[in-house]
Amino acid sequence: MMTYEQLLVEAVHQGIDIYEKPLSARIKGLYSDNVIAINKLIPTTIEKACVLAEELGHYHKTVGNILDQSKIENRQQENRARSWGYERLVPLSAFVHAHKQGIRNRYELADHLGVTEEFLDSSLKRYIEKYGTHVIVGPSIVTFEPLGVLEFFE
Repeated sequence: MMTYEQLLVEAVHQGIDIYEKPLSARIKGLYSDNVIAINKLIPTTIEKACVLAEELGHYHKTVGNILDQSKIENRQQENRARSWGYERLVPLSAFVHAHKQGIRNRYELADHLGVTEEFLDSSLKRYIEKYGTHVIVGPSIVTFEPLGVLEFFE
């Protein structure tokens, strides 16, 4: 599990300045030129971690101003940034680990990973787009529809 505080430390080590500022209610975070603004009005550090992960994705995966989402290349960059955040906070190995810990539903999984249920659902949708309904992770199969883990006999 990657916490908001751990993401903040990681960002600072990469030379990114992070500021919490009151932003308009519809804006959760912004990234530009090695500066990330997180909406100070977001009520939980769990949701802030999800926003920060996506904004770090912009640092790692996007170039230029992509605010105009009517352009396909900007939407593609937005999807790459989101995917980076999903893979950072909800890596495929986490499904197997959670299964071994006895996690049995989405609510427990989101809590275990320290992400919002909305972020978990979005990451599952992205994984389905990328891999289909399942993917092999080590000696296990992670299924996304229905969500679960199948283990192979050794």
